[in-house]
Amino acid sequence: MKAWSALFARCVVRCLAAAVLAGAPAWAWAIPQVFLVQNSGWMEPFYSDPQSPFKPLVGALAGSVVQPGDALLLAAFNQSLPGAPSPRALLSFKAGKEPVQDRVTQALRALDTARKPGSAALADTDLGEAVQAAIGQALGGKPGIVWLFTNNRNSPNNDQATAQRNREFYQLIHGGAAITRALAFPLRMPVKGEHYSANGLMVYAFAVGNEGAGALDALLAAGSVKRVITEAPARLKPLDRDTVRLAPRKVENAPGVRFATAANGVLRADVAPDARQPTARIEWNLENTMYPYTISSATLSARSVLGGENRPITLASNRVSALAPGKPAPLGSTMTLPVAQIPDKWSFDALKSAGSAYVLPGTIQLHLANQKLELSQAFRQRMAALFPGDPLPDIFIPPARVQASTAVLPLEVRVHYGMGPLLALGGAALALLAAAGAAAYAYARPKLAHVTVEDELRTMRARPGTTQPIYDKAGQQVARLKTTLFGHQLLDLREGAQVKLGR
Repeated sequence: MKAWSALFARCVVRCLAAAVLAGAPAWAWAIPQVFLVQNSGWMEPFYSDPQSPFKPLVGALAGSVVQPGDALLLAAFNQSLPGAPSPRALLSFKAGKEPVQDRVTQALRALDTARKPGSAALADTDLGEAVQAAIGQALGGKPGIVWLFTNNRNSPNNDQATAQRNREFYQLIHGGAAITRALAFPLRMPVKGEHYSANGLMVYAFAVGNEGAGALDALLAAGSVKRVITEAPARLKPLDRDTVRLAPRKVENAPGVRFATAANGVLRADVAPDARQPTARIEWNLENTMYPYTISSATLSARSVLGGENRPITLASNRVSALAPGKPAPLGSTMTLPVAQIPDKWSFDALKSAGSAYVLPGTIQLHLANQKLELSQAFRQRMAALFPGDPLPDIFIPPARVQASTAVLPLEVRVHYGMGPLLALGGAALALLAAAGAAAYAYARPKLAHVTVEDELRTMRARPGTTQPIYDKAGQQVARLKTTLFGHQLLDLREGAQVKLGR
């Protein structure tokens, strides 16, 4: 185990160094992916059957989901014994221009079923050991994706109690905090070998950390997995969120309100700025997204969180039952948008958004309480056909503690403001500017004043706000002339002086 983990660690160091040299932050490089390929005795037909599509499947999937810049580790696993470590690294590199599928296929070409050291007996299987090693040693507890290719027979030390061993394996998945998202792809793969035959293969995808979950979701959304595996994945974890999907199918709008669904799935409410009671009745399709589970029963409640306000949404029914995966059920609701959070048309936010829309982001939250899940009969039958005699379907039943879940639908309230208030405000501002300009011109322009001193008419020029002395014929100051925007005034008139305004 130390050898293969050290090899992967060196690959990670090289990837980080390349990111730094390229000027990118360390967290910007892609999520590493680990591919664990079982080669214990129970896998014998997958290796010995000349028509087996097992190895080509691993290569094709790696080639589809691993992108240039991704760190990849390929390892074979069975059960670790002294002298025979497991998992064992087969390949470790940072994906570049060379096709990933070719490199993985080449590394798998010589891989065969493993035997116990010093013995002709075929190696046993320990699924939990392999997954824990991938998370703890290969990824070092950091975010990543672990892919596991197995025939679903967990039998360490040739333990025939595979049901108990599988139960322990699923406890690791459901109870481990490191695994944030887990999917299972049961595939039909009939193979026949010298000792055994098999009908199916299970491919697991385990996301480690929130970044790993985001990367796995992105691969699924991009169709990277579906290009190789067309079967729908069975969800193992999480079972307490994103369990249902809301899709509006009919909206009865109130005056001034219009609802629509955007291309990105966001529910958009277009509201007139003068709407007094923006309320609408929305008919939804409620869809179970938890394949392969049927929601046998649950209690529903809903709220809108918008602009700092948390409001209940009235539902036509507060219970759901027998909701099978992918089959929608109608659900009516009435929701009211918070009028207090819509800016007044004369507010700064409204004026800033004039001619466009003021956007108020929020969410609609649907909560399922007292949730009871059942494994669908179709999935049980499929598993029984692919893995005959395997009690695994009973282990797919979710933990008893998972009794609630929440679905979140993004919501945007868009308030459309016309140009009228902005134009009115602009006109008022222009008028004020014109008045201010006129006042400034009047203030700066000199005014003429006619003053009579000892029967002599004089013409004086002065700007508003100034005061200037007035002298008699002998050169003595006899008064002062003060000029304002509204006229002139004589100040400090000397006693007996012959000075007056005008003629």
